[in-house]
Amino acid sequence: MKRTLFAAALAGGLSLAQAAGFTLTSPDIKANATIARKFEFNGFGCSGENKSPALKWSGAPKDTRSFAVTVYDPDASAGSGWWHWSLINIPANVTELPADAGAVGGANLPKGATPVRSDFGVAGWGGVCPPQGDKPHHYVFTVYALKTDKLDVPADATATLAGSMINANSIGKASFTAKYGRTQAK
Repeated sequence: MKRTLFAAALAGGLSLAQAAGFTLTSPDIKANATIARKFEFNGFGCSGENKSPALKWSGAPKDTRSFAVTVYDPDASAGSGWWHWSLINIPANVTELPADAGAVGGANLPKGATPVRSDFGVAGWGGVCPPQGDKPHHYVFTVYALKTDKLDVPADATATLAGSMINANSIGKASFTAKYGRTQAK
């Protein structure tokens, strides 16, 4: 029976970590739902509160030594997507981030966690902000279980550089996707 469930999980596109029970949720944003406006960026024509949502995860692989969290928009017009948040060096005993943990300056982060520069150019949460009139964009929230205590990246590292280090050290991940759009101005 276990083998059949495992094969079915893999056929359904789940990663091994997800099939083993590694999950990521948010009390603020439900999977496949529309993101609330308070999580919208405040700038570049957007006028939200630029607050990061609370996140919770469980079921990480037993050899996890730290976590990383990213939020990515694959639909962004940049051609290569857009990194809204990248956070590394989250201690292995941390299993949640409070609302607004992504505030610039890191005051709301767990001790030891390190924010990485987003595509907005700041080390912190950069809220959702698709162009007006675009179809709703998809935002992929991911927590990674890492095999190292700390990723050694420069203080001004880009999310792409951090992503490379995250993927090189990942032993599992869990994700959910939500969407957000802005109507065309009249």
